[in-house]
Amino acid sequence: MKITAVKIFELAHPLPRVIGGATAWVRTFEALIVKLETDAGLSGWGETEPLGGVRSLIEDHYAPLLIGRDPMAFRATWRELWGANFGNGMALAAVAIALDDLRGKALGLPVAELYGGRLRDRVPAYAAALYYRQNADPAGHYPQVAEETVARGFRAIKMRIGAQDPKRDLAAVAAVRRAVGPDIRLMADGNGAYTLGTAIRMGRELEQLGLHWFEEPLPQETTEYAAYERLTEKLDIAIGAGEALTSRGMFKEAIARRAMDIVQPDVILAGGIGECLFVAEMARLWGISCVPHCWAGALGIAATVHLISLLPDTSWSRTTESPLLELDTNEDPLRDKLLAAPLEARDGFVSVPRGPGLGVEVEEERLKFYAKRA
Repeated sequence: MKITAVKIFELAHPLPRVIGGATAWVRTFEALIVKLETDAGLSGWGETEPLGGVRSLIEDHYAPLLIGRDPMAFRATWRELWGANFGNGMALAAVAIALDDLRGKALGLPVAELYGGRLRDRVPAYAAALYYRQNADPAGHYPQVAEETVARGFRAIKMRIGAQDPKRDLAAVAAVRRAVGPDIRLMADGNGAYTLGTAIRMGRELEQLGLHWFEEPLPQETTEYAAYERLTEKLDIAIGAGEALTSRGMFKEAIARRAMDIVQPDVILAGGIGECLFVAEMARLWGISCVPHCWAGALGIAATVHLISLLPDTSWSRTTESPLLELDTNEDPLRDKLLAAPLEARDGFVSVPRGPGLGVEVEEERLKFYAKRA
């Protein structure tokens, strides 16, 4: 079997309502999809973010290297891909996921089985549901959205904070806690909005409200995550971080500094499933748990579900915590319309696909409908 073509689809869909975190408004959901075609009639699909230079790197450097290759020679190809990308884990992620999908289809195995076999048949999901709205106080809509999210079966919810005075944000967080009660797990994402001192003060208040983790409160500075180790020293609430890191080398430096209590590699940004699995195992050596970041379309979610199915619980206890799937709950056809059978949360869980490869079927005509340019 040989790879005969590398095709790229850059997708975009405007949101019906502008949403935001602390530092930016989101008006459009975007995704970059890679399709690897072969002379055996099999295709592999992958996804990444369409950020600067990623598309041209895949088209100009990866495609000539991949065409004519046997996709089953994964280790040799994977190593060469790292050499050609100058450390760009985003470009590699899309291709590595597509190669995993292709290998699984060729062998008749789900991707999870390529990496030793799943540890669970379904993964618990938390809803990334509470976002800022333009000209609206989050204390007004956060509690209602949280109640609706719980009614859909989710037992864990993440909210965005950091875009307004801390007292107003804390009022919104407290309102959510009152609305959903003490048994729903709540998390807060600061999106890099705080100074060190404010982050420490905010973290202590969130501890009192019983939040499960405080995500990325300080500016990430891409690869630095400066001063994050001060947060983990000062706060009891767990600090989640790492979504901006794109290779095991970057993660190693941050993990060794204990810059986080929960490491959050993103499978479509940090080199794919194998690379994120390596990061998770490395973090375990420092006693750091792994809860992958996921803000992706349908293929990125499918790859993340396979990754999480491979991650062990945090301890051997019968009441230990399992790794969670981040699932955005905004309207998003790039998540819900591209697959013949979309992955859905039921009672707060998403089942791990059992079909070969990623176990999902892309509806290519729907994909082309959302393509900016094919």
